[in-house]
Amino acid sequence: QVQLVESGGGLVQAGGSLRLSCAASGRTFSSYIMGWFRQAPGKEREFVAAISRSSITYYADSVKGRFTISRDNAKNTVYLQMNNLKPEDTAEYYCAAQKNLAYYSDPRHVEYWGKGTLVTVSS
Repeated sequence: QVQLVESGGGLVQAGGSLRLSCAASGRTFSSYIMGWFRQAPGKEREFVAAISRSSITYYADSVKGRFTISRDNAKNTVYLQMNNLKPEDTAEYYCAAQKNLAYYSDPRHVEYWGKGTLVTVSS
């Protein structure tokens, strides 16, 4: 069992930055592919970024060059640094853990979800 707790969301102006954190419980954190998904009101949950066990990173086209995912296995934590934020980045952001790298962007294969943290970007 893995529990995920996100933090770092908030209100920011367009062009600003936020860093999300996700703290994971358990001693098997390093064995999971960690990711971030987001869901805007009235829309489906979508992939944002993922990081493999060996720290290879993957990004949605919409955030590439603006967001950076990283992990610290010693602290059981994954981060999402978000720069140059846009109003369309407004959403609830969810931390995710799974073990199948082939499906890193598919929310249906996520084994564990956090409860989310809200990011609001004003124009």
